[in-house]
Amino acid sequence: MTITTDSYHVDVGCVQLSKFGAQVCGDVFLSRKIKEEERTIVAVSDGLGSGVKANVLATLTASMAVNFTLAKQPVERTARIIMQTLPVDQKRQISYATFTIADVEGSGETRIIEFDNPGWILVRNTKIVEIDKQELFIDLNDGRKRKMLLSQFKLQRDDRIVLVSDGVTQSGIGTARMPFGYGEDALKRYVCKLVKENSGISAYELARDIISKSNANDIYKPQDDITCAVIHFRNPRKLLICSGPPFNESRDKQLAEQIMSFDGRKIICGGTTSLIVSRELGIPIRVGLSIDSSGLPPISHMEGVDLVTEGILTIGKVAEILETLQDTEVYDTGPAAEIVKQMFQSDIIYLLVGTKINVAHQDPSLPVELEIRRNVMRKIARLLEDKFLKKVEIQFI
Repeated sequence: MTITTDSYHVDVGCVQLSKFGAQVCGDVFLSRKIKEEERTIVAVSDGLGSGVKANVLATLTASMAVNFTLAKQPVERTARIIMQTLPVDQKRQISYATFTIADVEGSGETRIIEFDNPGWILVRNTKIVEIDKQELFIDLNDGRKRKMLLSQFKLQRDDRIVLVSDGVTQSGIGTARMPFGYGEDALKRYVCKLVKENSGISAYELARDIISKSNANDIYKPQDDITCAVIHFRNPRKLLICSGPPFNESRDKQLAEQIMSFDGRKIICGGTTSLIVSRELGIPIRVGLSIDSSGLPPISHMEGVDLVTEGILTIGKVAEILETLQDTEVYDTGPAAEIVKQMFQSDIIYLLVGTKINVAHQDPSLPVELEIRRNVMRKIARLLEDKFLKKVEIQFI
């Protein structure tokens, strides 16, 4: 099992608020990840006005943007089709929806095309980086032209891209403190401040804080739909969970070395497995004695390993928690809940599963729920991939 990767992880987070009194947000955010091509596509569209009509037009725009990009259509052609499809307000002679489309590859190569949305922001090392934008003029069927901006550049590790609708930059407009609205310059300063205060801030947290600020600018009664999407290009957060001794004892040392050399967080589930690692590497185990309300055996401690737990009962409970949860908020406590929390904080999860059968688990007096280890780990992998969209690699040893 290859447990390292040269690819970066693209973390995407978005938070939205509807205009005060509106039931439906007139801004639409869509994103897709194409695993085979290591591409991430993000689209933010702002429908003219607010409410259902704005939402329909913005949904049409964002859906076309994502689907044409998925079909590997050049972003310029995608934008042209959208522009030629959208109706135009007859009084104001403006399009019914604006948009920003970002196409990010795993290597960092990025293309962003924007039409009438506030300018996107690139934050690198807590500072704003200005990228040259190419003007594109799209000929419409009625002879008119529309100007869009195209940017092409390569992201660096820990770069963040911030996309917003005008509900952010125009928040607070008409108030005594900001009669002309928040503005793009003030937004840039605020984004830099947030990243400087918390260099590890996630895409979702950054988007959430920007939306909170915009809402406060509007005195908690948003005057427009508000959307902020953040793309964070960073190293993937990796987690290794090892459970069970190898089928052949001659591979014990390989197992121990594979765990300790892993470049990420490490969890060992199983008393026998942790004893093998301890014996092969000469690292003592400190056995925990504190029993919590989960009813599972207590956590132990080993230098170089983030978490050491009991084996089959704990991973069985992990599968049960994953099956029950509807989102990533974990309120349970105990060793299994702690493993699930670490899973949700990771982007790539490696499962290293020993295949030696534990004779103790063949006792017919044990509950039927005590499945063999490999089945439980397969179930965990499936839940993480299908339900929580995690990247999982599993190896049997």
